[in-house]
Amino acid sequence: MLIAFSVAPSGTGNADGSVHDAVAAAVSVVRASGLPHRTTSMFTELEGEWDEVMAVVKAATDAVMPFGSRVSLVLKADIRPGYTGEIEGKLQRLEAAIDDAE
Repeated sequence: MLIAFSVAPSGTGNADGSVHDAVAAAVSVVRASGLPHRTTSMFTELEGEWDEVMAVVKAATDAVMPFGSRVSLVLKADIRPGYTGEIEGKLQRLEAAIDDAE
């Protein structure tokens, strides 16, 4: 399965609203997981089996908890049994479709 998630604290007390230290803690958990992943400016994508990815999401959320009085988690999942390598495969198919359309 593929998931895209974003986890961030609120009530941080930072005057500028910055959450980069908390996000860095979450991304460190993702990187340490060894699962295929990609982080962008808004979400982190992660690929693996259900229990694997959900354990990483929980650990990443736990890593953010000390940074604020509450935590917000947004998660989207693409559950497609029998498929792997989709973190890259979906993008490759998209690029091929764009090339074909041009």
